Amino acid sequence: MALWITDECINCDVCEPECPNQAISMGELIYQIDPGKCTECVGHFDEPQCVQLCPVACIPVNPSFVETPVQLLAKFHRLTAPAGSGSADGLSLRPLPLA
Repeated sequence: MALWITDECINCDVCEPECPNQAISMGELIYQIDPGKCTECVGHFDEPQCVQLCPVACIPVNPSFVETPVQLLAKFHRLTAPAGSGSADGLSLRPLPLA
């Protein structure tokens, strides 16, 4: 599931620089999240960083973009794949390195 920013956003600028996928940008009035880039930080962190840092708790799950953890991981791999790697379909899953 992608996340979204509600109109309760106070434009505090905390979330945007913390998004590892650069899915957050300034919209017309408040910040917005691109659901095509949002992986809920799957592949990067254990928890969505924007949700963890938001001082007004205005970043819920977007019910219009329901995705499973496997789909989010596939999106992460697609977004982070080197150009020309042949995994642009998002189906070529690679195991994450153990931390």
